[in-house]
Amino acid sequence: MVMDERKNLKSKIHSVLIENREKITINGVDDVESFDENNIILIVNDELLVIKGFDLRINKINTETGEVFIEGQIYSLEYGESPKKGLLSRLFK
Repeated sequence: MVMDERKNLKSKIHSVLIENREKITINGVDDVESFDENNIILIVNDELLVIKGFDLRINKINTETGEVFIEGQIYSLEYGESPKKGLLSRLFK
């Protein structure tokens, strides 16, 4: 039982590293909700992480480790509420 709790706690950990407001590395990403050159919306620990900026681009995604590498001019990071369920999940309840 204790081992299961440790696994769940470990999976909830994520990190964000910003370099000179031009590069960002995020670990623990579950999914990429959407992206364009001004906004990137990620799902981290069942919450939204919104990255706003200019000329944003996702350079690399590692789905095994949950790492995302982003470049561009980063203006802000904001955590939000859990994302709404998608259309497919609502259709196949």
